[in-house]
Amino acid sequence: MNITQTTKPVSGKTIQRKWHLIDVKGKVLGRIATEIAVKLMGKEKPNYMPNLDMGDAVVVINAKDVTVTGKKETEKVYDRYSGYPGGRSERTLSEMREKNAAEIVRLAVAGMLPKNKLRARRLARLFIFNDENHPYGNKIS
Repeated sequence: MNITQTTKPVSGKTIQRKWHLIDVKGKVLGRIATEIAVKLMGKEKPNYMPNLDMGDAVVVINAKDVTVTGKKETEKVYDRYSGYPGGRSERTLSEMREKNAAEIVRLAVAGMLPKNKLRARRLARLFIFNDENHPYGNKIS
């Protein structure tokens, strides 16, 4: 008799989290963002359930060296709005890379995740570093 095991949100024993190290040096931003989002959601796990937070932790290194295709380096614009009159600010991708390259990867991954209540918890398990140095060497298997 083959009985299927259910995944329960209350007991942390059934949800097992792994740590993944992803080097994005020379990789295309959009393609690597989908790969990271799948790992954060846990969609590659056989017992995946969309209503549970089953994803793994992801450490991204070399965020400053991520590549984009076409003219996105100069033409892609990130904009923010503070809510006040005149509070809109725009930055191109090249300006974002100089200021905070990790934010480029974070925004790309956030756009790939579902827009629901689990999004913030999933993004909390995403750790991005501009170079190869990171403090999570002992956790990554």
